[in-house]
Amino acid sequence: MPYYYYDFTYILVIIGMVLCLGASFRVNSVMKKYGKVGNSTGITGAEAARRILNNEGLYNVQIECLQSDQGDHYDPRTNTVRLSYQNFNEATVTAVGVAAHECGHAIQHAKGYSPLNFRTALVPVVNIGSRIGMPIIILGMLLSWNHVLIQIGIWAFSLSVLFQLVTLPVEFNASSRAIAKIDQYGLVSMEENRGCKKVLSAAAMTYVAAAASSILQLLRLILLFGGNRRRD
Repeated sequence: MPYYYYDFTYILVIIGMVLCLGASFRVNSVMKKYGKVGNSTGITGAEAARRILNNEGLYNVQIECLQSDQGDHYDPRTNTVRLSYQNFNEATVTAVGVAAHECGHAIQHAKGYSPLNFRTALVPVVNIGSRIGMPIIILGMLLSWNHVLIQIGIWAFSLSVLFQLVTLPVEFNASSRAIAKIDQYGLVSMEENRGCKKVLSAAAMTYVAAAASSILQLLRLILLFGGNRRRD
C-alpha cells in the first residue's frame, strides 16, 4: 500500500474532525437547550421572520416551512427564507434567533452586501472544484505522479477553502444583524435575546471549525503533493 496512507499529516485530518465534531456538539446542545425555552412574546420563528422582513420593507421575501427539523437557510435565487419545521412553528428562543439570522441574510441580499454576493458567485465554481479536486489528484498519482494534474487538483480543492473563508464574514454579519433586529423590534425580552446570542454564537463556531478543517486539509495536500518529488 502506498506510503502516503500512513504519513504523519493524518494528524491534520484528525484535528479538523475533532474541531468539527466539537462545534457540532456545541451547537446542537445550545439549540436544544433554548429550543425548550419559550419566548415571552409567544412569537414563532415564522412570525418573527415576517415581522423583521416587513419592518425592513422586504415584503417580497417569502417564508417557507421545511418538512424537517434541519436545513434553515436563505435562498437568494428565489428571495425565500426557509425554516425547519420546528423553528417555523415553535415560539422558542432558538426559533426566533435562527429565523432572525436567516432574515439577516435576506437583508444582506437586499442591501447588496458584497461578501454575500461574492460567496453566491463562487457557488457554481466551488461545486465543480470540490467534486473534481481529489479525483484529479488521484489521477495525477496514477499517471506516474503527474505534477501538473496534482497541482490542478490542489488548486481546485483550494476553491472550497476560499468559499469557507468568505462564508465567515457573511455568517457573522448575518448574526450581528439578527441580534440588532431582535432588539430593535422587541421580538423577545432582553434576557431571551442573550439566549439568541448564545444560539447564534454556537452556530457561527461551526463555520469557523469547517473553515479550519478545510485549511488543515489543504495544508495536508500541499505537504503531501506540493513538492515535485514522487513517493515510491
